[in-house]
Amino acid sequence: MSKNPKVAVIMGSKSDWEIMKNCSDTLKSFKIDCDTRVISAHRTPKRLENFLKECKRNNTKIIIAAAGGAAHLAGVTAALTTIPVLGVPIESVLKGIDSLLSTVQMPAGVPVATLAIGKAGAINSALFAVAILANEHPDIARRLKNYRDNFEKKVPKKPF
Repeated sequence: MSKNPKVAVIMGSKSDWEIMKNCSDTLKSFKIDCDTRVISAHRTPKRLENFLKECKRNNTKIIIAAAGGAAHLAGVTAALTTIPVLGVPIESVLKGIDSLLSTVQMPAGVPVATLAIGKAGAINSALFAVAILANEHPDIARRLKNYRDNFEKKVPKKPF
């Protein structure tokens, strides 16, 4: 068991960083090592292959893949590795519905856990990765429990 589990965050283009920064910041707030890169399933497939080899060598535990439009990055990534892949659809021409459908509609046997479109999906993908890692890392489990406890305290009991 690695002392510092790693999560990879990849996105289809530099413009996705505005949304995926929320994912990276969330992972960092839990003190989780995060390797963030721009990798396009269509424009840089060799970069993806090389990156996945690197992930295997570095004992990366989870890959979070975000893309808009055709949004094939999560699916292609999942097809090339057995590392769990979390997909984040990025808003595009059809308000992200096209990206959501491209990410979630995977054939049986090549799973991608798909989160919400945009910022909520970026944050929740990081929190889902944290929850997975918390199963084997007590320090991460404590941080997640503290986060959830504080999150609950922020919800008012009355609307006024």
